[in-house]
Amino acid sequence: MNKTIINCVWEHNGDDTLLYTTDYVGAYARGENLEAAMAKMPQEIASYCKWCGKDISDNIEIVIVQEKESELAIHDADSDVLLETEKAPLSMEEYQHLKALALKSAQDFLTLYHSIPQKAATIAPARKTFYGQVPRSANEMYEHTKSVNAYYFAEIDVDADNAEDICDCRRRGFEALERKADFLKNATYEGSYGEDWSLRKVLRRFIWHDRIHAKAMYRMATKLFGKENIENPFCF
Repeated sequence: MNKTIINCVWEHNGDDTLLYTTDYVGAYARGENLEAAMAKMPQEIASYCKWCGKDISDNIEIVIVQEKESELAIHDADSDVLLETEKAPLSMEEYQHLKALALKSAQDFLTLYHSIPQKAATIAPARKTFYGQVPRSANEMYEHTKSVNAYYFAEIDVDADNAEDICDCRRRGFEALERKADFLKNATYEGSYGEDWSLRKVLRRFIWHDRIHAKAMYRMATKLFGKENIENPFCF
């Protein structure tokens, strides 16, 4: 049987773990330790490939290619790692592909959100993290996920906004980016809180952040309203 190697970056604080793949931009697994996160990765890769129309072998081997020890709240998906693979320039073809995935992710997030009958309903308990109260309802999850648009683009010196829906503001952000003559050089910027950013990282972070909150929204909505009533464009 053919084996698929999944190269992963391991970000951790003690045992708490986030794994990111370098091969499937935005795919991730989170766990209380490395072994738990690695055990989740095959299912994550399977759903990701189904989402974007790729084939994948059932025989997966995970290889750790980079490690980042962090002081952040990894268990809450607080992350500041810049992948080594996120430092290289992009070709226009690769950029267009990754941009299309980031826009598809935004559109699918909006589709999932619109399918939820009562957007203020919740069964999640109140909980506070590094960025404030965890969003609990579909409305709160959607507004939180949309709200990072201006922040992510600003980290690579692009003026963007959070107006209109998640697709509109993300699309406008890419249009502003593309007005910069040298954007494909993929410069590294020192952004907020001393965190390093690049265009490649922004592309990953959009897809990754969408997936985190889409999973939470889908889980909650199916418990409240049943799977048969909720659209699942992410193929979770």
